Amino acid sequence: MKCERNCPGTIEDGYCDTCGLAPRAGARPSAPIPAPREATGPSVRTAALSTRTSGSARTGSSRTGSSRRRFGGGLVDIAPITQADPATAVMARAEVPESKRYCAKCGNAVGRTRGDREGRTSGFCPSCGEPFNFTPKLVKGDLIGGQYEVVGALAHGGLGWIYLAVDKNVSDRWVVLKGLLNSGDEDALAAAVAERRFLAEVEHPNIVKIYNFVEHEGAGYIVMEYVGGESLKGILKERRAAAGDKPDPLPVDQALAYLLEIMPAFGYLHDRGLIYCDFKPDNMIQAGDQMKLIDLGGVVHIDDHDAALYGTVGYQAPEMATLGPSIASDLYTIGRTLAVLTTDFRGYQSTFVDSLPDRGEFEVYRRFDSFYRLIERATRTAPGDRFVDAAEMADQMLGVLRQVLAAGGVAHPAPSTLFTGELRTDLRSEEPRWQDLPTPLIDLTDPAAAFLASVTVTDPSEVLTLLTSSPVDSIEVRLRALRARIDMAARTSDFGEARQACDRLIATDGSDWRVAWYDGLLCLAQGDYAAARLRFDAVYSALPGELAPQLALGLTLELAQDTTVATGYYDVVSRTDPSYTAAAAGLARCRLRAGDRSGAVEAYNRVPGTSSAYRSSQVGAVRALVQGHPSAAPDVDSLSAAAALIERLEVEAAQLAALRAELLEQALRNITGGTLLPATVLGPARSGTIKERDIRFALEEAYREMARAVHGPEKIRLVDLANAARPRTRT
Repeated sequence: MKCERNCPGTIEDGYCDTCGLAPRAGARPSAPIPAPREATGPSVRTAALSTRTSGSARTGSSRTGSSRRRFGGGLVDIAPITQADPATAVMARAEVPESKRYCAKCGNAVGRTRGDREGRTSGFCPSCGEPFNFTPKLVKGDLIGGQYEVVGALAHGGLGWIYLAVDKNVSDRWVVLKGLLNSGDEDALAAAVAERRFLAEVEHPNIVKIYNFVEHEGAGYIVMEYVGGESLKGILKERRAAAGDKPDPLPVDQALAYLLEIMPAFGYLHDRGLIYCDFKPDNMIQAGDQMKLIDLGGVVHIDDHDAALYGTVGYQAPEMATLGPSIASDLYTIGRTLAVLTTDFRGYQSTFVDSLPDRGEFEVYRRFDSFYRLIERATRTAPGDRFVDAAEMADQMLGVLRQVLAAGGVAHPAPSTLFTGELRTDLRSEEPRWQDLPTPLIDLTDPAAAFLASVTVTDPSEVLTLLTSSPVDSIEVRLRALRARIDMAARTSDFGEARQACDRLIATDGSDWRVAWYDGLLCLAQGDYAAARLRFDAVYSALPGELAPQLALGLTLELAQDTTVATGYYDVVSRTDPSYTAAAAGLARCRLRAGDRSGAVEAYNRVPGTSSAYRSSQVGAVRALVQGHPSAAPDVDSLSAAAALIERLEVEAAQLAALRAELLEQALRNITGGTLLPATVLGPARSGTIKERDIRFALEEAYREMARAVHGPEKIRLVDLANAARPRTRT
């Protein structure tokens, strides 16, 4: 069965072999975001909303087959990392650098060099008296639990030493032993015991597997799968070294692809009431063509209020010390990790420990606004303002990834799970229409969903009449009624009832992003473009991976005559998904108003040939080439290109004649102004130059062709134009 989550995978054993998620059980319900009333900066901060699929578990799945696997839902090609001989990964000298020696109890520096005295690897903290010992307990050849022969130390971390060993009872397989950094620390001991209890039940292809838990000389050790490869921190270090010891962050698409691979693992843990707590680039490894979540020493049950909490400054959510761990705190660490991976984020553990630099600080934030908004929402101070769960965040990450890839020239369009498509695809209108914007999809878990599916009438007054018989007054019913009232108000210019209905929804369900969306539509209908921009900006900040809010912003700004900013939104939408033909048309209009004739044609050419709007887009391209502009009239090349395009158009004869007439009218203005025109203006097969007489004969024929298709006064008008265009001839 094909995956229904907009990825190329198939469902095997209940999960997709590409994105690792379970099949959808229905549409996604919505959860709150406040409808904003005033701007707070470049983006309006909004609270969380849900795109959770009801009734589906979220796990990853192992890759089957031998073909090279692409990351990020199959969109990004990541070179596999060849696993070296595990024995070569052992530390030549197992010691904790002085700069990383801290008291496990009070956090103060210990074991540091003072004057001529070298730093101690064991002793007592001078601040609180807590004993410390940074010396590895195990050496090469030690046999642990009568089964695991130590090869050497691999690394040291916040919770203990990590050793490489050989499992003598299971085919000499490589394993990892993780012990305590300070065996006298009761909190560290409790964390290790907790890790043993939790991880014995964890079974996920993107999470390191725990085999056993053994004791040796009074110390406990976790036995886990050996994961060769490289951590994201190691990849960053390698990039820095290759750049001459200068920061070289990961490309945004690569960072998103890496993190998307691990999101199902977080969903898996969260579904089981487990919080990872200490995610960072160090704890995610690429092994071959798979990503693994490692070092689960800080994992706790979400309802365990007594467990010792471990995290890393700069990644840990600010509320951990007071509110404790939660799904939101895990998502915060993912957002911080994305920020560290993609920017030279200096001060992330000090000046910006709980905040982000201004978006103008980094080119990557300026270039990819949706990426900045993704990180900004994931790392908001209030937990309730972040993403609801890992699945929701992954969906928005995937949408942002599509936008990033499209900026590089490769479009990977996919249907939205939250919005319909455009409500109209005719590009003949010269002005933007808010009525054509996508609309939020019905939440299939709403108690009135089945009833609303039966409401197929389009007249707003009929819709309101039918809604009175709804079996339940749900949020979806109220939203549908609000849309009907907005449509009615737009016809009569009486917005009183619509505004009252919207204000009632804001009072009762104002945190729902859909209320903000419809409030934006109402503001557009009223002509209040500044307020509409705030509403749609709020929805965009909540859903940075969705294109509909950006299309709405582009349309709003165009109506407000801010075509420069509107161009940016239209460009992102039409590049990412060419089926949004309204975005291509809006981009063309904005570019044409700025005098960018070739840019307008390029925008129209984004409409795919399979679209029902393709023909009208080509008509738009012709008119963009021949229309005059205050800054410059169409040049010779534009007129020739328009003539060639007209020859290829498959439209009715009368419309073709009308386009030819527009071209020839402009050509006549050019040639009477002294411009020499090539014969290609009359058709691509012609050669040489032409005279005014040639253009007039062609223009006469175009008018007469148009006249054959009409009657009455219009026919007379066109015949008169034909006679006026005809050059004087001798009889």
